[in-house]
Amino acid sequence: MSLQEYLKEKLWPILVKTVHASVMYPNHKAYTRETILQEKSDITASELANRLNMSLGEALVILHELEEERKSPA
Repeated sequence: MSLQEYLKEKLWPILVKTVHASVMYPNHKAYTRETILQEKSDITASELANRLNMSLGEALVILHELEEERKSPA
């Protein structure tokens, strides 16, 4: 299932809220932005989840949010 397919799911907003409630979410997102994406910009959600020992859902949300940040003008 692609990220775009996940975004269309009815439960996507609930997943995002759940991920945002995680204590480790801000640290995982910052580390992904500042370290992991610098090393491997095309990392998959599955690879990220395995590397940081997090859920696939959290990895999907983080990668989606970071992708949106890169798209938006600074």
